Amino acid sequence: MNYPRIIQGGMGVAVSAWPLANAVAKRGQLGVISGTGLDTILTRRLQLGDIGGHMKEALAHFPVPEMAERIWDHYYIEGGKAHDAPFKSKPLPAVKSGKALIELTVVANFVEVWLAKRGHTGLVGINLLEKIQLPTVPSLFGAMLADVDFVLMGAGIPRAIPRVLDDLASGNPTELMIDVTGGEPVATHFDPKPFMVRELKRPKFLAIVSSASLATILARKVTPPADGFVVEGPTAGGHNAPPRGPLQLSERGEPIYGERDQPDYEKFRELGLPFWLAGSYGTHERLKEALTVGAQGIQVGTAFAFCEESGITPDIKAQVIQRSLEHHAKVFTDPVASPTGFPFKVVDIPGSTSDPVVVENRKRVCDLGYLRETYQTPDGKIGYRCPGEDVDDYLRKGGDIEATKGRICICNGLMATVGMGQVREGVHEPVLVTAGDDVANVCRYLKPGQSTYSADDVLDLLLGATLATSH
Repeated sequence: MNYPRIIQGGMGVAVSAWPLANAVAKRGQLGVISGTGLDTILTRRLQLGDIGGHMKEALAHFPVPEMAERIWDHYYIEGGKAHDAPFKSKPLPAVKSGKALIELTVVANFVEVWLAKRGHTGLVGINLLEKIQLPTVPSLFGAMLADVDFVLMGAGIPRAIPRVLDDLASGNPTELMIDVTGGEPVATHFDPKPFMVRELKRPKFLAIVSSASLATILARKVTPPADGFVVEGPTAGGHNAPPRGPLQLSERGEPIYGERDQPDYEKFRELGLPFWLAGSYGTHERLKEALTVGAQGIQVGTAFAFCEESGITPDIKAQVIQRSLEHHAKVFTDPVASPTGFPFKVVDIPGSTSDPVVVENRKRVCDLGYLRETYQTPDGKIGYRCPGEDVDDYLRKGGDIEATKGRICICNGLMATVGMGQVREGVHEPVLVTAGDDVANVCRYLKPGQSTYSADDVLDLLLGATLATSH
């Protein structure tokens, strides 16, 4: 197949939503939706009144109408909920999720991909995190029902995903082993038969990796192998791979990356599979550099995160673009913020969780549960805990007090960033904005006299169309 030069990064939660992926795919590049938390995103869009009617349109195309109708009837609020009213909750992910949550996860992923693919014949992918294991299989299946073209996955070693994709495309039941702290892995099972109305296309699988050694495992020691790789460097946004070797921190408290963390392009070329480079590749010159070392192209996230089509609220985008113009936009690679244990990039924005005072004043609660750790309880059962939850609750579940220090609720913070934050007792969740180091330069995509820029503007610059003036 003809692979794209540009992959638009799959940024969660709902930053890389369907409007952005749709716009990029229409230009012949790979538009990617974030699959993280789409069940919550769908329910909250419906509770906000389904602005524009897009959810209703996509739900009408779901192949099992009664499932779509149940979700609509349960969550839709005509005219939208009151601004200070809380969102209705949904079941949390579990090893043995109930029928309602499985259906919701499948339908939500179908909706997002269907909308991203509407109106063109371009390529659309879905990005998922290996660390968020519980909803993975129904998420993949929902995306495949909408004919997703690519699956991209990182934040771990997604060795089982190619097999799962084969199973789902064949209409066969499948399973995914879930890591259990203090116990043996357990299987989560999924049977596609209740949803199957036709044979499904098997999407290409691109693993997001930081080293050639991991890529080699997924290319040569996994059956079936990955179809290609996104090679992500430590300047990319969101979660980063930790530095190789002992963790050392800079004077600012950020992880120090060294020579061992630089990808070996020769080894990637030897694998014979297409690869894209990611992490501060937001210019045409960087695209040419990537092609020179043998890459198929580049993945770009941060540039698209603040364009008009992204899901970040307009006021946050305006703040970040203005700070970029003033040379004040910066990120902090926080070694402990994420409950996953991976370094996580946080954009410095007043009033957000980049401010330790805001974090301190927030009541710790884990009510979305995507990053919860699955663990074995003393009586041998499966439990769930998160170092970002209430400290007493976490300790009661056998957690270590040290693991709670500096943690931020990533799930709730990212929901707030796209205008869907929870409200508790009249208090709105503070936002959490993540981006790569290149956030300092997002003003480069502005046309003269403009205060916003589009996905087209980003693609024009990346592919070689020049702006009339530079900033």
